[in-house]
Amino acid sequence: MMAKKVKQLKVTLTRSVAGTLPKQRGTVKAIGLKRINSSVVINATPEMLGMVNVIAHLVKVEEM
Repeated sequence: MMAKKVKQLKVTLTRSVAGTLPKQRGTVKAIGLKRINSSVVINATPEMLGMVNVIAHLVKVEEM
């Protein structure tokens, strides 16, 4: 049996979290983004896609 290959996404914080809602700031921190232009590679699970959707206006997402 072959394991299912999980898609990965590169998420880059492009806008500041100053002035955003506390839920959005918490989501940015939970994904692992720290400062503007920082990037992380995440697995494209439904949970992570939902988190990215909450902060879509602050980040840039690329498929890997």
